[in-house]
Amino acid sequence: VQLQASGGGLVQAGGSLRLSCAASGFNFNTYIMGWYRQVPGNQRELVASIASSGRVNYADFVKGRFTVSRDNAKNTVDLQMGSLRPEDTAVYYCNAKRFAHYTGYWGQGTLVTVSS
Repeated sequence: VQLQASGGGLVQAGGSLRLSCAASGFNFNTYIMGWYRQVPGNQRELVASIASSGRVNYADFVKGRFTVSRDNAKNTVDLQMGSLRPEDTAVYYCNAKRFAHYTGYWGQGTLVTVSS
C-alpha cells in the first residue's frame, strides 16, 4: 500500500492550497479516504473524509473552507483548502481505511505552513 501526499507548502493567511494524495496497492474504490493533520505535541486529528459513495465528513474547524474530493478512476483524493489560517499550520496526512473504526493506512505527510 502506498499513499503519496503532495501539494503542501508555505502560504499567507487567507490564501489557498490544494493537497493531493495518490493511492496504490489496494482497492481504492472500496475505501474511506481521509485527510488528517498533526501539530507537534498534539494528537493527529481528522480534517475531512470521503467515503466510496462520495459521502463527506468535515471537522467543524474546516467547514465552509475546505473541500475534499476523490477520483476513483485515478485513485486520488484531494483536499482543497481555502481561507487558510495560521492555526491550519500542520503536517497533513492522507489515510485510507476499509471501515470507519479501522486505523487504516497512512501516507508520509505533507507540511502546510500558513503565515500571518
